[in-house]
Amino acid sequence: MGKVPKKRSLADKVRKTKTSIEIKNNPFEVKINRKKFEVLGRKTKHDVGLPGVSRSKANTKRKETLLKEYKLKNKSSKFIDKRLGEYDNKIAPEDKILQRFAMERQRVHDKKDMYNLNEEEELTHYGQSLAEMEKFNDMVNSDDETEEKGLLSAELTAAHFGGGGLLRKKTSGEQHEEEGGHRAKSRQELIEDLIQKSKQEKRERQVQREEAQELTEKLDLDWKNIHALMVKNTPKAEQADRPEEMPKLDPYDMMVRELGFEMKAMPSEKLKTPEEIAREGRDKLQKLEADRLRRMMGEEAGDSMQSRSHLSADDLNDGFILDKDDKKTLAYQDGKWNIGEQSGEDEEGDEEEGESAEVDESEEEEQEDDGNEGEDEDEEGEGEVEVEDGSSEEEDGHSDLDSEQESEDEGREQDDEETSAEPKKSLSEEEMKGQQEAAKAELPYTFTAPESYSDLKDLLHGHTPDNQRLIVARTQKCNHPSLAVGNKLKLQKLVGFLLEHIGELASLSPPELTTVDKLIPELYGLCQIFPDAACKAMQRVLGDAAHSMEEVLEVKGHVTFPALDMLIYLKVTALLFPTSDFRHPVTTPALLYISQALTKCPVRSLQDVTSGLVLCCLAVEYVSFSKRFLPELINFLAGTLHLAVQDKTSLGYTMVPPFRPLGKNSDLLVLSDSESCKNWSKKSLPLSATQHLELTTDQDRDQHRLMCLSTCLDLVKRCCLLYKDLASFPNIFQPIRTLLSKHLSTQTLPEPLQELHSMILQAVSSAPVTNSRLVFDKKKPIPLKLLTPKIVEVLDYGKKRGGTKEEREKERLIHKYKKEFKGALREIRKDSRFLAKEKLNEVMTRDAERKRKVRELFGSLATQEGEWKALKRRKKK
Repeated sequence: MGKVPKKRSLADKVRKTKTSIEIKNNPFEVKINRKKFEVLGRKTKHDVGLPGVSRSKANTKRKETLLKEYKLKNKSSKFIDKRLGEYDNKIAPEDKILQRFAMERQRVHDKKDMYNLNEEEELTHYGQSLAEMEKFNDMVNSDDETEEKGLLSAELTAAHFGGGGLLRKKTSGEQHEEEGGHRAKSRQELIEDLIQKSKQEKRERQVQREEAQELTEKLDLDWKNIHALMVKNTPKAEQADRPEEMPKLDPYDMMVRELGFEMKAMPSEKLKTPEEIAREGRDKLQKLEADRLRRMMGEEAGDSMQSRSHLSADDLNDGFILDKDDKKTLAYQDGKWNIGEQSGEDEEGDEEEGESAEVDESEEEEQEDDGNEGEDEDEEGEGEVEVEDGSSEEEDGHSDLDSEQESEDEGREQDDEETSAEPKKSLSEEEMKGQQEAAKAELPYTFTAPESYSDLKDLLHGHTPDNQRLIVARTQKCNHPSLAVGNKLKLQKLVGFLLEHIGELASLSPPELTTVDKLIPELYGLCQIFPDAACKAMQRVLGDAAHSMEEVLEVKGHVTFPALDMLIYLKVTALLFPTSDFRHPVTTPALLYISQALTKCPVRSLQDVTSGLVLCCLAVEYVSFSKRFLPELINFLAGTLHLAVQDKTSLGYTMVPPFRPLGKNSDLLVLSDSESCKNWSKKSLPLSATQHLELTTDQDRDQHRLMCLSTCLDLVKRCCLLYKDLASFPNIFQPIRTLLSKHLSTQTLPEPLQELHSMILQAVSSAPVTNSRLVFDKKKPIPLKLLTPKIVEVLDYGKKRGGTKEEREKERLIHKYKKEFKGALREIRKDSRFLAKEKLNEVMTRDAERKRKVRELFGSLATQEGEWKALKRRKKK
């Protein structure tokens, strides 16, 4: 094999040119590449470089390639044959023609020629060609028409009106032809022919019509004969015995008829704004208060309520008043007129309407107040703790409603007196005194907002619970924020006063829980109007209670359970504010206070057990929606069940403070007599027991112990339902399960408690165990770090020769890639500079050309102006 010829570089070609000697002689055109050190046996190729020559050659090459592409950019100066298969030699010419024809036909049917109707295509309608279909241009006459109406033939039109046709002027050639053929008809003959032809057509149509009528009659007769054979004739006796079947109505027809009798929608009154409603309520109360004061002063109705109605100029003053429509409707009932009955019913209806109108206005205020009260009672019914007190609820005398009804009756009577001619008799002195006493005993209708708590206390002192609620409601209506500027601040203060009053009522002995129950709906309404004021007032109460508990804990180390007033405050907090929020400025501190009380307060008596269970009921109510887990709640319930265990020697669970496994107060719920279970009946735990508990006999103590145990088991059941979805549910209730199954036997409990006992054990034991024990993951042991040196063979100093053949090839390719990449970047930068220079030259050329043209224009304009001025000077001379 011969030796491969060595490629010559650009520098080698430059050296062989004639100018290379001249360039080498110029020291400014030569660049010498100095070596750092000499290597024996190494041949050098580029000791001396010629950058000027290389640069000029590169510019020349760019002018021949890149500059031409730039100048031909966005320009089309070539004709390219884009026909299908033009440059494909594998397709035969006939196939090319067929494919081109098919593509052309497809292009015609595309969007460009969507509405183009080709003459070659045949249009059809329901499969029939439009060209072959018969065109019905003749008008079809009706069978009832006996004469031709409005039909004029071309011959008749030409004969009567002229203008062409048979009467047009004929040329000499046509006359000659007719004379050679036959004689032309006269005008009279033509008219007779037309009349004869029209009569003949008329007779033919008449004959056709008569034939069609005969055929129709014959067809009807044949159908009657056939129909008589098809219908089965039944004897008359069977027809008389068989009852007539009424046709069933279509459900759609029935619905249409029902819709026809439905009552049409009546236009409703415009909705009133809260300001208008408040203003009307205040005006109504002020009117009722004015009537009460008038009756209390002994004034008659006519003295202060005389009002003269407006009389028009056309009024005859004859006493005729059109009160209602006297026109009576004729009606029948069981074949008799019912005019008298209808009139009697109308009178009774009027009386009933009058009575209902009297009662509606008086009951409006009661209905508004009862709405919120019912909501609160429903919320309170969710817990186990009910408000029970020795005092029974007093019935409302409804004196204010009676006064409203009396005032309205008096006003209505006065109107009747004005319309009637009979004079009204004045009241006697006894009746007047009785009216005054009744008015004095009534509750006022308007009240001023209290400025301090003592004012509110004096305002509510001596009134029944219902009257106290009415006083607060009327005070709120008379001082609505939309009625005056300072009413908003007054009602905000009233919120704090009501909270303080509720706490004082709960701290009395005995507590007035009925009054508290009546005032809570009004407090709820104020809280909806002023949430910020209610929030601050309740925060102040909870903050004071929490600070006092912390101070007592610092001094004594233990604290007693909260009093009844604080329990009422916690219950009111759950009613006024949402308990399901993750963090709330009122309910969250209240829940923390409950948790601290369940943890820090020791249980030393049955009264403490009762207070703790009430706190547990409140805690369950707080977390009923959010299902937040409270460990203090579960711990207190477990400790309460521990108090009912008799044998405490071997326990399978641990006790957490405030409870102790053994001690003086560890047997508070142990029954003294097992026979007391037989006479026990399930009851709710009274709230009054948290303040004062009087148990004189052992029987009473056992009854109360069973009541506490029943409440505790019920709370445990509710907690099981709340926390059954938790993964740690079996572990949380494991102490309670052990306590109920091993230590608290069902034999010593009543039947209702035995049912709760079994339900709790079933709920806890049926919960699946989803979690497993924690075990360390098995991992492969990490070996110790070895410090063995890695030996790399170095053949040439400064170059790394170690590694496999693939690694060396990879390194060589990476090095080559980097080198080519750098060279490509360098060339791209040079091309960019070259193009920028060319663009700048173009801009400069265009600017120079534009300036040259501008100079020429200015010169020509100056020449013209000079000539015009010279001409002007000559004219002046």
